Amino acid sequence: MAMKVKEVSQMTGVSVRTLHHYDDIGLLVPDDLTEAGYRIYSEGNLATLQQILFFRELGFSLKKIKELLSSPSFDRREAFDMQRKMLIAKRQQLDEMIDTIEKSIRHEKGELRMTNEEKFQGFDFSTNPYEQEARDRWGDKAVDESKKKVAQFGPEVQEEMNRIYFNLAEMRHTDPKSEKAQAAIKDWFDMLNNNFGTYSLEAFAGLGEMYVADERFTKNIDQFGDGLAEFMRDAMKAFAETN
Repeated sequence: MAMKVKEVSQMTGVSVRTLHHYDDIGLLVPDDLTEAGYRIYSEGNLATLQQILFFRELGFSLKKIKELLSSPSFDRREAFDMQRKMLIAKRQQLDEMIDTIEKSIRHEKGELRMTNEEKFQGFDFSTNPYEQEARDRWGDKAVDESKKKVAQFGPEVQEEMNRIYFNLAEMRHTDPKSEKAQAAIKDWFDMLNNNFGTYSLEAFAGLGEMYVADERFTKNIDQFGDGLAEFMRDAMKAFAETN
């Protein structure tokens, strides 16, 4: 059954803007167009979209997904089998993290005593869903140096990131150019430069744009508060313009 882009968006939850982007980069090109120029998606297009969403959920970059789907050796059944195995592994990790949270709650209530090691069971920083995309953008050397530097730090870095996120989330409904917001976003700028490499003001502003343009970033950041990604983008842009 043929469907227009708005219908596909409503059924799948993928925004019209994202579907247009997939078309623009040749990742998901509709099989037909109406005389008025409206995109028409076929059953085959929907099957491809399903594959894209599974790969995205597993952290694959758009460039890598396009390479996989366009490969002559791509087999949909084999892909499903691989995705199933990866999702099961992801579920097992999430189950372990949920167990850690439940123990942490009991620890806070004084019902049990957790060791420091137990507090971090389930966390896995061995893989980075954005790594291949970063390599595509900035090259292997820059990413390898960043990974080497990150490996030197422990959970305290993640705690500092979360502290800054929560602080920014509390003021996300205020003016991103305000003195308070700019002081908070400077903490983010300093944290990135102190722990993850050197960010120029231009790169910092560009990173902020990615927080909104890339749904994966938006989803992760907005867990701290709806609209936080957009607020950070605007604050980061203002910081870059005034420093």
